[in-house]
Amino acid sequence: MIKINENYLKLQSGYLFPEISRRVRAFSAKNPNAKIIRLGIGDVTEPLPPAIIEAMHKAVEQMGSRADFKGYGPEQGYDFLSEAIIANDYKSRGVNLENSEVFVSDGAKCDTGNFQEIFGIDNVIAVTDPVYPVYVDTNVMAGRSGNTDKTGRFSGIIYMPCTPDNNFVPELPKGKADLIYLCFPNNPTGAVATKEQLKIWVDYARDNKSIILFDAAYEAFISDNIIPHSIYEVEGAKEVAVEFRSFSKTAGFTGLRCAFTVVPKELRAWTKDGKAVEVNPIWNRRHCTKFNGASFISQAAAAAVYTESGKKQVRKIIELYMSNAALIRSTLEKLGHEVYGGVNAPYVWLKTPNKKSSWEFFDLLLEKANVVCTPGSGFGSAGEGFVRLSAFGEPANVAEAMERFKKL
Repeated sequence: MIKINENYLKLQSGYLFPEISRRVRAFSAKNPNAKIIRLGIGDVTEPLPPAIIEAMHKAVEQMGSRADFKGYGPEQGYDFLSEAIIANDYKSRGVNLENSEVFVSDGAKCDTGNFQEIFGIDNVIAVTDPVYPVYVDTNVMAGRSGNTDKTGRFSGIIYMPCTPDNNFVPELPKGKADLIYLCFPNNPTGAVATKEQLKIWVDYARDNKSIILFDAAYEAFISDNIIPHSIYEVEGAKEVAVEFRSFSKTAGFTGLRCAFTVVPKELRAWTKDGKAVEVNPIWNRRHCTKFNGASFISQAAAAAVYTESGKKQVRKIIELYMSNAALIRSTLEKLGHEVYGGVNAPYVWLKTPNKKSSWEFFDLLLEKANVVCTPGSGFGSAGEGFVRLSAFGEPANVAEAMERFKKL
């Protein structure tokens, strides 16, 4: 008799974003003439910049040439991309890395979900609340949790509340955590962490022999010069942290797929008998076993992000999205709403009015304004009473959505 992995059965509700899609489809079926504006799922709307398109055309031509054709590439990524990543994203910020510490992939979602596989099941996981659901669900699937309580939290996982009282930056856990998920700029709250705040976490990880999984997918949206773009800007972080980056939101690669993960050679984990083990070669083994590498075309496109023209064109798009975020935040503030984020991140975290639940406000906004948001409760119990608004939209649509807010 074939047996199912019963850990999947603990995930009683559907994944957040498919549930949003289901409700929107149902509304559209009943209201076919409604013009729906989507400020929910954080998918980009601007087309790829010309420099990236040009690089892709060139790569496609190479794939059609016998002399330049590329078959299987290195699973870790081509050196031309790793070198560009290191020079532009790290060396420019005083962080030295080797090519073998950079692993190119097809998405940060995959990497943040998959990285837990190389650690023992008995490790204690700590996550922020609210939290990007992938961090929690993949650990539940792996068997690192019990069942959920009435708030939706899984036993066996440490939840660190992020609220207005702590500026959405979590305090250190009361218990010992082995694997810690941090995301800054944060999805969904839009909060950022200072170098001093990250240093507290690095020191904690060093003292407790823990590892931080640091999701920096939105670092390109930081405009404040005092906010670090990488956790490796903090002394000692290379000993205790893995960093995830993505081209999805930075350069519009949501449909193209390319990202990378940094695993420093200084990073250590331990065997049950206390022997230190390098994490880099373990991840390399897993990466090479389960992944054949991102396509040559997508990597060529990603490398174009770091050209002079690519940098300017990508920055222009980021500024467009952040202009949307500023409009959303300022409009809602003028209407008397309590809002957070939208300054160094493309998300605005809105407290629901009149003590409505997250899903109640989602339904109200969809029905009365034909605008889609993301219910905060889908990110965890501490997200209840909030919704996330995404700045990834066409400016005219974002402006129209704000006009509809004014009429609610």
